[in-house]
Amino acid sequence: MIPPGGIIDRVADASENTATLDIAGMTCASCVARVEKRLQRLDGVTAEVNLATERARVSYPDAVSPDQLIAAVESAGYSAAVVPERRIPVPESTMHDHDDSAGSTPLVFRLIVSTLLAIPVVVLAMVPAWQFANWQWLSLTLAAPVVVWGGYPFHRATWLNLRHGSLTMDTLITMGTGAAFLWSLWALFFGMAGMPGLTHEFSLFTPNADPTGAIYLEVAAGVTVFLLLGRYIEQRSKRSAGRALRALLELGAKDVTVLREGKGADAVQVTIPIDELAVGDRFLVRPGGTIATDGIVESGSASVDVSMLTGESVPVDVREGDSVTGATIAGGGRLVVRATRVGTDTKLAQMARLVESAQLGKGRAQRLADQISAVFVPLVIVLAVIVLVAWVLTGNPLSSGFTAAVAVLIIACPCALGLATPVALLVGTSRGAQFGILITGPEALEHAHGIDVVVLDKTGTVTTGTMTLGTVTTTDQAALHIAASLEAASEHPIARAIVAGAVAGAVAGADDSPLSPVTEFVSTSGLGVTGTVDGLRVVVGRPRFAAEHGCAIDQTLADAVNAAESAGATAVVVGWEGRVRGVFAIADSVKPGASAAIDRLRRLGLTPVLLTGDNARAANAVAAEVGIERVVAGVLPEQKVEEIRRLQAAGSRVAMVGDGVNDAAALATADLGIAMGSGTDAAISAADITLVRSELGGVADAVELSGRTLGTIRGNLFWAFAYNVAALPLAALGLLNPMVAGAAMAFSSVFVVLNSLRLRSFTPR
Repeated sequence: MIPPGGIIDRVADASENTATLDIAGMTCASCVARVEKRLQRLDGVTAEVNLATERARVSYPDAVSPDQLIAAVESAGYSAAVVPERRIPVPESTMHDHDDSAGSTPLVFRLIVSTLLAIPVVVLAMVPAWQFANWQWLSLTLAAPVVVWGGYPFHRATWLNLRHGSLTMDTLITMGTGAAFLWSLWALFFGMAGMPGLTHEFSLFTPNADPTGAIYLEVAAGVTVFLLLGRYIEQRSKRSAGRALRALLELGAKDVTVLREGKGADAVQVTIPIDELAVGDRFLVRPGGTIATDGIVESGSASVDVSMLTGESVPVDVREGDSVTGATIAGGGRLVVRATRVGTDTKLAQMARLVESAQLGKGRAQRLADQISAVFVPLVIVLAVIVLVAWVLTGNPLSSGFTAAVAVLIIACPCALGLATPVALLVGTSRGAQFGILITGPEALEHAHGIDVVVLDKTGTVTTGTMTLGTVTTTDQAALHIAASLEAASEHPIARAIVAGAVAGAVAGADDSPLSPVTEFVSTSGLGVTGTVDGLRVVVGRPRFAAEHGCAIDQTLADAVNAAESAGATAVVVGWEGRVRGVFAIADSVKPGASAAIDRLRRLGLTPVLLTGDNARAANAVAAEVGIERVVAGVLPEQKVEEIRRLQAAGSRVAMVGDGVNDAAALATADLGIAMGSGTDAAISAADITLVRSELGGVADAVELSGRTLGTIRGNLFWAFAYNVAALPLAALGLLNPMVAGAAMAFSSVFVVLNSLRLRSFTPR
C-alpha cells in the first residue's frame, strides 16, 4: 500500500504539462511575487519563480498554452521565453556575463564610469576644506549623469513596473535617489544652495540646516554607485554559484564516432554531432575518450573514470555487457558501446534537470519572505511619507525630515530577502551534484532538519547487492538446474545469483546443461516464485513460502537451512511434488566503507536501524559487521511502511535509505527519503535525495550538506529580516545618512550571496 503523497501522487503530478521560462527584468522579491501572481491568475496554473536563476517552473493544464504563459509574464512588465525541452537546462544567468536591464550597456562599464564621476562629488561633500567657490555646480555636473545614466537600469525597471501597476525595489531606489537629486536641483536653482561660498559638512545623521541651502547630490550619486556595485557583485556571485553545475553539464561529448554497415574490422567509422546519435547506434570510445552517451558495452574493456559525475576517485572496470554512463572517461582500453539513452534521457541530463528543478523550488520560509516583500514596498512608501510629515509637525527642519524619509526609502529595499534561499540552494545543490548528491529541492532540506533516526535497507544499501551462490545442498541432482530455470524469469538479485551459479557450473557436481523453458511464472514480492519447468510445478523461495505451497522439508535440508542462516547467508529452497529438493545459501557482502559510514552517522547524532525483508540471522550478521545495534528483519514492503510510521509515532524524525521497488513506499513515507543511484526508478522518484554513488558514506555526506545548506538559508533569511527590522527605525529617527543607508542596503544583498558561496567549500569526508 502506497500512502498519500507517495509514488502514485508523484506520478500523477508528473503527468501535468510543465514548462520552464527564462524571465528577464526581475530585480527583487517583489518582482518574483508579481510574476507568480500573474501566472497563477490563469486557471489551473501553478508557478514557482526563482530570482537567482531568473527562471520560472510552471505547471499548466491543456487549456492553457505556453504563449499565454509568456503573455502573462509580459503583462506584469517582464519578458519571458520558454526553455526548449531538448536543451539541458542551464540557468542563463549562470552561463555568461549578463548585460544590465537597459539592454546594451554592460553593467561593469556603467559601474566604472559612475564611480569615477561620483567620487569627486562625495569627496567634495565630505571635506569642507576642499569646497571652493561654486563647487556645488561642479558636483551637479558630475552627479547628473550618474543619477540619470548610471541609475537608468533602476529607473527603467521602475517605469515599466509602474505602467503595470507594480511597486518594486527599483521603485524605492528611484524615489530615493530621484528625490535627493530633484531636491538638490530645486535648492541650487531656487534656494540658497546655489550661492557662492556654500559650505556643506558630511554627517552620518540627518542635517539640521536651512532646507533651501541643503543639497543631496552626494547621496543621489553615492547611493546609485553603491547599488550598481551591489548588483554587479551579486551577478558575479550568482555566476560563481552556478559554476559547479556548469562544470557538470560541460562534461558531455560534442561529437561521436559511430560504426555503420558491418561489424568488427568491416564496420565503417563515421563521426557525427552528438545531437544526431540515436538509441541503438553503436559508437566507438577510444582510450582517454569521453563516453558519448549512456549505453551497454558490446566489446572491449576499460577502466572508466566517473569522478566528475559521482565524485568517486577510483576508476570502475567495465567489460562486455556492462552499463556505462555518458560524460565519463574511458582509460586504458577501447570500447564499442550500443547507445541506450540519448539527449535529455541520459543520466547526465536527468541529473541536470533534477538540480535545476531543485534550484527553482522554494521552501516555506522563502515563500513567506516573498509574500512579505509583495506588500513591503507600498508600506515603506507610506512609512516614508509619515516620517516626513512627523518630522515637520514636530518642529524639525524640512531638510531633516526629507533626509530621514529618503533614508527610509533606500534602506528598506527587500532584495536580500529575494536572494536568501535561491542563491544558497543554487550553490548547495550544484556542489552536491559534483559529488553525486542530488537534492530535489528546499523541501528536502526542510525534511532533513531534525532527523534523528536513519533506517537502512540491507540489500544494495548496506551490502553490495551482488548476491553469489554459495553452499548447495540437494536431494535431487536436477534441483539446481530446475531452480535456475525458474529463477531465470526473475530480476531479483537472489534469482540472478542462482542462475549465474548454475550457468557457470560454479558448484561441483552441478548440472550445467542449458536452462529449461518456464511457463505459468508467478512472482510473489518478498517471498519467492512459482512456475512450471519440465512439466513440474516448481516453487523457489523462502522455506515458509515452500511450506505454504505444500512442500515438506526433511531434516537434512532443514539443517542446511539453519547452517546457511547461522552463517548470515540467505537460505533459498526449491521444491516440487510436495517435497523440498534443495537448499541454496546465497551470500551478499557488506559494501566497503559501510562500517565507517555508520560510525559517521552516529557522530552526527543519528541512530541507525537496519530494516530488511531478509531473515533475522542474515540481518544480524550484517548489522554486527557494520556496527548497527537495532535490526528489524523479515518484513514485507508494507511492513516497512508500518515500521517507519511506528518510529514517527514514537516522536522520531526518520530518514529512509533504500534502492529497490519494495523500498519506494517506505521512502515516500519517511520524513526524508534517500535513494541509491543504482536503485530502481520507482525508488528514486519517491526519494528526496538521490546518491549517484551507491555508497553508504554518501548518506552522511547528504545529511551534512543538507544541514549546512539549510543552515545557510536560515542564516540568510534571519539577517535579511533583521537588517530591515533594525535599520528602518534608525532611518526613521534620522540616525542614518541616506548614502550610508544605500551602502548598507546594497551590501546586505552582497552579504547574503557571499554567505551562500561558503557552501562551495563543502567536501565529503
